[in-house]
Amino acid sequence: MVPSTIRCVYLLLLINFAYSGRVMRKIKERVHQVQYQRAKHHLLLGAVAGRRPVMQVKGGIIHQPLDHFDSLLPGTIPQRFFVNEAYWQSPDGPVFLYIGGESAISEYSVQAGHHVSMAEEHGALLVALEHRFYGESINPDGLRTENLRYLSSQQALADLVAFYDYISDRYSLSHKNTWISFGGSYPGSLSAWLRGKFPHLIYASVASSAPVKAKLDFSTYNKVVGESLMDKGVGGSVECVNAVWEAFAAVEAALLGGNETQAGKDFGCCTPPTKLEDQTELVQNLADIFMGSVQYNQEGATLSIDKVCTIMTNKSEEIEEEEEAYDRLVKLVAIYRASEEVPCLNISHDHEVLELSNTTVKTTGVGERQWYYQTCTEFGYYQTCEDAFCPFSRMLTLKSQTELCPLLFGIPQSSLHSNVAFTNKYYGGDHPQTHRVLYVNGDIDPWHELSVLQNGTSVDRDRAIVIKGTAHCANMNTPQASDPPALTEARREIEVHVARWLKTAAWEHM
Repeated sequence: MVPSTIRCVYLLLLINFAYSGRVMRKIKERVHQVQYQRAKHHLLLGAVAGRRPVMQVKGGIIHQPLDHFDSLLPGTIPQRFFVNEAYWQSPDGPVFLYIGGESAISEYSVQAGHHVSMAEEHGALLVALEHRFYGESINPDGLRTENLRYLSSQQALADLVAFYDYISDRYSLSHKNTWISFGGSYPGSLSAWLRGKFPHLIYASVASSAPVKAKLDFSTYNKVVGESLMDKGVGGSVECVNAVWEAFAAVEAALLGGNETQAGKDFGCCTPPTKLEDQTELVQNLADIFMGSVQYNQEGATLSIDKVCTIMTNKSEEIEEEEEAYDRLVKLVAIYRASEEVPCLNISHDHEVLELSNTTVKTTGVGERQWYYQTCTEFGYYQTCEDAFCPFSRMLTLKSQTELCPLLFGIPQSSLHSNVAFTNKYYGGDHPQTHRVLYVNGDIDPWHELSVLQNGTSVDRDRAIVIKGTAHCANMNTPQASDPPALTEARREIEVHVARWLKTAAWEHM
């Protein structure tokens, strides 16, 4: 049944990694709201047209061990799930598993999206599991530092295995029910790793925008942002990225040259950026506008690459006469603030630390504190700007992004390299020892740099699809009439792979 009440949920698409400034988080919130409304609209249109059956989604809670790897440790953690039986051809129909990540899931996780369309075609049972420590899947004291030790990708995979057993028992499933996992962004990595670590349970997986390679200093993120801002196919140009370089050089000169108060006024900061850490927060938030426009281009962000570059190259209707790049950036920020109804830019580093230190559980939206903990203990993914390819400010250093690990969690900065190295050794980095995994990436999405981009060498090895001109997890969303041909073709290719897997599995079962 289509829910009658709109709740604040974050469903299909799919958070970026690493810690980002407030502006990027605001952009992500908007993207999720847009995707929510698109999914709701799609379902309502289908119901009115009689194309889809009424879908009564079932939800529930299972209680997982707090630590799957220590049977002597008492305690459990609640974990939320959803099931949609509307399309399932019982008893032998396949099971499509949607994996949650660093935000809350909702009923729409099993009601909308490309995986749901394929479930309808193949008679699949749709199930979704929320990630431990996110959304409602957390204990009241779960955000305390001493309890975050039970938050990891390894524990999450063990949760998925237990959920597999739970669903199998509840629906009396057998070896004839073929399981395929789906995930995007961090859950995309989990989808690939689940197949790799438990191939006897998961027959195949689709891993969308999955950065399976952990990387402490993810400087290539901003390298791809710069390249995408030059891509004429999506509205970029060399003139655009040159203007960005020039604007940020002027910002840095103002901040470090004694004009920080005027810069704060120019960009509408809530407080003057007089301290170095506040200046870094300002620069991060300015960069976030470009990073968000690239990562979520045409996927719900207010400013697309085309719009940003139109403003930065002095071709916008909002800019009436020739201006310096700095002044165009000021105009861009004003347009962003007006569109997002942001009265001023909060660039207080102290306030940021206070927010991330808050251990009060929030059951909706993105788990910022939890995710920062995982970047410190497992993944890194810090988007720095210290090399020659970054179009922003050199103030965005690895040190400035990792200093919160010891401050918030007592995790020494010196341990981060080994934490990331262990993750890559355990999962295989961008050469995972998996097969029958389909890696799907958009070529303007900066996260594709850490994914698998080439096909395996044998018939049953991994396959990769790189979609020209598309952004983060674009293939997972409900199709739109405005989708570019390359995205439509990529979805067809995914459908071919899924159909082939199910056909092969059925033959093996015989």
